Amino acid sequence: MKYRRLTNQELKEIETAFVRFLASNSVTADDWVKIKTTDTQKAENLIALFSDIVFDSTLEKVEYLEFKTKNDIKLFHCLKDKMVLRGMFIEGESLVDFTKDQTAEEIMRSIQSCGASVKIFKAEKEYKKERKRELFEMMEGGCLISNGMLFKTLEGLE
Repeated sequence: MKYRRLTNQELKEIETAFVRFLASNSVTADDWVKIKTTDTQKAENLIALFSDIVFDSTLEKVEYLEFKTKNDIKLFHCLKDKMVLRGMFIEGESLVDFTKDQTAEEIMRSIQSCGASVKIFKAEKEYKKERKRELFEMMEGGCLISNGMLFKTLEGLE
C-alpha cells in the first residue's frame, strides 16, 4: 500500500466511485458481498488498491495546501518540482484566530484592528521525497487542500 487505507467513512462518501472500481475489476455486487464474508484478505486488498488510486488522483491535483494554528498560518503553493511557502505569525495579544473559517479579507481586517505585531515570511524548497508522498504526509500532519486565495493574498502583501 502506497498511502493508507481509506476509512469506512471516507469510503461511504465516495461509494459510487468504489462501486465503479469494483465493476471495472469484474466484481459484481453479489461477488463483493461474498468476498467480504469469505475472503477478507482479498476484500482488504481491493480496498487498499482503491485507496491508493484515490490518493494518487487527489494528490496529483493538489496545487495549494494550508496549515493553521491560532496565531500562525502556513500556506503552500505545491509546484511540480518545489514548494513555495508563505506564512504569517501574530506576535503579542490578539483576538485573531487563524483556525476560524474566515476569508482572506476578514483575516486582514482582524489583524489590522488588533494592533498586534505581524510577521510575514516566505521560503522555497525542493521536494525531499516524491511530490505526492510529501504532500500526503503533510496532509496527514494536518495540512488541508486550499483554493489558494489566501496564499495569493499574502503573496500580494510583499
